[in-house]
Amino acid sequence: MKYLIEERVLHFKQPAGTSRGVYTERKSWLIHLSDGERQGVGECAPLPDLSCDAGPDYAILLRKVCEDFCTKKEIDYEALRPYPSMLFGLETALLSLRSNLSPLTSHPSHLLFDTAFSRGEVGIPINGLVWMGNYEEMLQRMEQKLEQGFRCVKLKIGAIDFDQELDLVKRIRERFSFHEVELRLDANGAFPYEEALYKLELLSQYAIHSIEQPIKAGQWAYMAELCRESPLPIALDEELIGVNDPEMKHHMLNVIKPRYIILKPSLHGGMQGCREWISVAKEQGIGSWITSALESNIGLNAIAQFASEVYGDNIRMPQGLGTGQLFTDNIEMGLEIRGDKLWRIES
Repeated sequence: MKYLIEERVLHFKQPAGTSRGVYTERKSWLIHLSDGERQGVGECAPLPDLSCDAGPDYAILLRKVCEDFCTKKEIDYEALRPYPSMLFGLETALLSLRSNLSPLTSHPSHLLFDTAFSRGEVGIPINGLVWMGNYEEMLQRMEQKLEQGFRCVKLKIGAIDFDQELDLVKRIRERFSFHEVELRLDANGAFPYEEALYKLELLSQYAIHSIEQPIKAGQWAYMAELCRESPLPIALDEELIGVNDPEMKHHMLNVIKPRYIILKPSLHGGMQGCREWISVAKEQGIGSWITSALESNIGLNAIAQFASEVYGDNIRMPQGLGTGQLFTDNIEMGLEIRGDKLWRIES
């Protein structure tokens, strides 16, 4: 087994704002595997200041991971628990290589799972994502998502005045009932704990589906209290990062008791780690859905197919898989958004 690592930099069509800052470009590393007859490709895309395995020595560590894999010819899942983005890239590359059943096919396959979505027979419902910006920008983006046919809209909040964000939510509800448009919010930990419950109470009058990570991660007692007292269902996202031990996953969810968890393979343990999270959550009656983490179409394709594999062919809950159109120079892939669904059109 041989490997090649290719560094890629993607550029956003417009700055992508979060409460942690603004992204204008996105760096990732593609792992190319070859067994002499077949090839596979996977993407490793850590997020700076967020991924538990991001750092200045990332490329050096990734080479060591690939060398170890090529020597053992199998993935050492236990050793890679602290490196979720590397694990996800390696998992994807191996699936890609193995899906080339015929040695006559030397190019990487992007058909990773045998599901109706992977075969292009059904689409996966997705949410329309409205990035942070000033009031006018967010209002315009929100209108565009509704005009495009999205019936689940996710607003990233926490960067502008809260009253203006509340007004955006109010505007949607004045036009569409909760039966017509599902509203999700993502605070990215922006609310101070002392203000969080009050803000959640104000938002709750607009029939919000859920809010992700209202306060910063690492405050289990405060988050548990909010989950008990909040009139809005709370979903954990950043809170899950770095929690890689299965027993700790059980413990965290048992302590905090959120309504949902949001899973990103690049952040939350690769495909293997996300399977663990889903299993633990189900045991405790906690819902989940899967989202991308600003990967290129290589990663997005893998995440979408993974979602169709773990949730089945009739996914009803919108997933967070609409990021493929964010870049000016994305990698070509058979993915297409039609209305509010992501389809795979590659043969």
